[in-house]
Amino acid sequence: MTSSQLSVADSLTATVDELYQKFGAWRTARALLFVIWRQRQTRKQVAELSDYQLRDIGLPERQSSSRSPYFMPPHLRRFD
Repeated sequence: MTSSQLSVADSLTATVDELYQKFGAWRTARALLFVIWRQRQTRKQVAELSDYQLRDIGLPERQSSSRSPYFMPPHLRRFD
């Protein structure tokens, strides 16, 4: 590990310890699980966007070799 990684790990450990001391184990764990769940939801929603929509909001387009059709019925999901 580099020194910058160690300093981040130390500050993260200190922050988690401070949260544990202030709010307790269950509240800290519940908040962490909630953050993970929200990030997963956001990634899932972004994964369903087309390349045009990704470009419009400033995200990089997918690097897939097969191009999806211009129109896909809403009841069908694309699996890339």
